[in-house]
Amino acid sequence: MIRAFALLFAAVTLMAGASQARAESFDTRDFMGGGPNFSMGGSSPIPRTTVNFGSEYAPGTIVVNTAERRLYLVLPNGQALRYGIGVGRDGFRWGGVHRISAKKEWPAWTPPSQMLARRPDLPRHMAGGIDNPLGARAMYLGSTLYRIHGSNEPETIGQAVSSGCFRMTNDDVQDLYDRVSVGTTVVVKN
Repeated sequence: MIRAFALLFAAVTLMAGASQARAESFDTRDFMGGGPNFSMGGSSPIPRTTVNFGSEYAPGTIVVNTAERRLYLVLPNGQALRYGIGVGRDGFRWGGVHRISAKKEWPAWTPPSQMLARRPDLPRHMAGGIDNPLGARAMYLGSTLYRIHGSNEPETIGQAVSSGCFRMTNDDVQDLYDRVSVGTTVVVKN
């Protein structure tokens, strides 16, 4: 795993023509909360589980609790499926209600202009695949720039390091992806 990261680091440095100092400051965790790691995502440090969940939300609703760093898929009979997630770091947290507007398997990634302004060293586009920071699946939230997506860095689940997206291990995001459809309501609570 470390060797794969080192090889990727070297390739990115060469492709970007970055100087040694710039290469030393490169941090893949700024990639919308995921970074290349060449693993399928491993198991989450916060295991997926069914919990009691009394709420006013209809079964099938996704409730994201950023303070808890958990995502809940509301089930019938006062229960929910709870997943561990990574959330936005300070200054990148948000709330509101949206619907899943699109679902993609192994999505391509084009960093938004706001991210490129902060990180001009990022690639302008990455094809979908195991080294893509969006991971195995992505569910797009309305017309926002935000997604619920996979990550190849399971150790960051439960952390606040993304640029506003909600990330899950690839195993968990595939599980959620198969359970929801376009149009699913997503409630984001701070």
